[in-house]
Amino acid sequence: MLELRHVSKRFTGIIAVDDVSLLARPGEVTAYLGPNGSGKSTTMKIIAGLIEATSGAVLFNGQPIERDLMAYKRRMAYVPEEPHLYTHLSGLEYLVMVGQLRDLPAKPTAARIDGLLQLLSLHGSRHAAISGYSKGMRQKVLLAAALLHNPDLLLLDEPLSGLDVGTVLVLRSLISELAARGKVVLFSSHELEAVERISTHVVILSRGRIVADDSIERLRALMAQPTLEGIFSQLAVEQDTEAISRQIADLVCA
Repeated sequence: MLELRHVSKRFTGIIAVDDVSLLARPGEVTAYLGPNGSGKSTTMKIIAGLIEATSGAVLFNGQPIERDLMAYKRRMAYVPEEPHLYTHLSGLEYLVMVGQLRDLPAKPTAARIDGLLQLLSLHGSRHAAISGYSKGMRQKVLLAAALLHNPDLLLLDEPLSGLDVGTVLVLRSLISELAARGKVVLFSSHELEAVERISTHVVILSRGRIVADDSIERLRALMAQPTLEGIFSQLAVEQDTEAISRQIADLVCA
């Protein structure tokens, strides 16, 4: 189980994450939602151990992650919003490097890499430099690298970005399958329809603070909203989207 207790993060006086507490349990897909600038990616980086919280604690299976950060990272996988990769390497070379850095056994890891490349439709491009890959292909490489060591915790920050429709459908099903096999999944996306289909629990962030933390079913009932989009708009969107769209249309159609 992943637990955040009163986590806050400040950058030179700006509060990016403000007293966030949440639970993400094995067997569930926990969605972590919010507008741009709400603190989602900052929270993900704190959970991944890439930056330190100003205050509060992150625990995995009851233990603070900083107690043994390296052991924690061996059980965790993080797919960031932006696919930062060594673009001079081929897709195959990058995944082999990840396996070596994680000290995974060579022969079974090679077989797993080959299988992932096949299933993610990257096998035909496995020897090509990543610099020539599309954004979607780079995202697939990141996903393959994240799954290579069979992690117990998956942090997915906008994992659907740049993917084709077929791969989006595969990934949505895969996230649900991994949760069903006991993984802890924390999933952030702007694709609210996809979130609604696969998530069992939703946490919504606005200006660094949690404004909702419940199942989608209970939030629908409590807020009398039929969709997650309606719930999100009511809780986290601070502008009149219809009025703004009319003003833009008036401006360009004048």
